[in-house]
This record gives sequence, C-alpha cells and structure tokens, in this order.
Amino acid sequence: FYVTPVIFGPSDFSINFSRPGNQVVAQYYNFLRLGMDGYTRIQQACQDVALYLSGEIAKLGPFELITNGSDIPVFCWKLKDDFADSSSFTLLDMADKLRERGWLVPAYPMPPNRQALFVQRVVVKEGFSHDMADMLLEDIRRALEWFESQPGFIGKKEGGNFHH
Repeated sequence: FYVTPVIFGPSDFSINFSRPGNQVVAQYYNFLRLGMDGYTRIQQACQDVALYLSGEIAKLGPFELITNGSDIPVFCWKLKDDFADSSSFTLLDMADKLRERGWLVPAYPMPPNRQALFVQRVVVKEGFSHDMADMLLEDIRRALEWFESQPGFIGKKEGGNFHH
C-alpha cells in the first residue's frame, strides 16, 4: 500500500514522490493487537530503561544530563564545563569510541546561537533492555578508561558528526 500524492504541475516540486505506507499499517496493526494497555507497558519499559541508563551515566563523572528520559524515553548529556575545559577528549571522540563497539550514540552541536555546546543522545526503543543498557554503560566506562590512558590525545572539535 502506497501513499501517492497529487502532483500540482512541473514547476511545483514540493510533493513529487511516493512513500510506502507499510510502517503506518504495521503500527495500526500493532495498536489493534496490543491495545492501549500493551502500548503503555512498552512505553513504560522504555522509560524505565532510559531513567536507569541516564542515572548511571550521570554517576560516571564527566557527564552532566540535560534531560533524563522522564518525559519520553530519550535523553542527552554534555561534558561538565570544568571537565570539558581540562579534558583531552570530546563527545565526538566518545561517539567514535562507542561506534567501534557497535553503538550508535550520536554527538552533535546544538543549533545556531548555541553551536558551541555538543551533546550526546540516546533514544530507548522497544527491545532495548536493562541488559543492553548495562553493556552500553560498560563500553562507556571502557572508553573513559581508554581516554585516561592517552595523555597526549587531542580531541575532535568538529567534523565526524553522526550520520544515519
């Protein structure tokens, strides 16, 4: 099933493509199958993992939470100001080290007027368990130990941003 837009004319390129509708149909099917209680359980499980993971990341030392996942199961953090000034690594470097272990934890600058602030973000989706959260925490600890063992390391200040 495809959603086919109306094309208005050769000079209007705003709606000139078709997108598959299978994700909409699958979502509708899951809603009918699981119901409101099922969706609530799934989202609560995601939020529980987000709160656990964000709390543990905050305890690691160099990170300061910006959000903790209490509204939606998404949270982000930055390097603490005093740590960022004295550290050799940046969140771009942390994202690279985590990517080496198979994690996609993007680090990117905020929009204009705040682009000097870099954050890392985690989106907890269905299936991201407490066990996986513990594995991510262990890999973050491993990366922190690696950065500490590299006294001459010079961190990235730009580039290498995350791409989906």
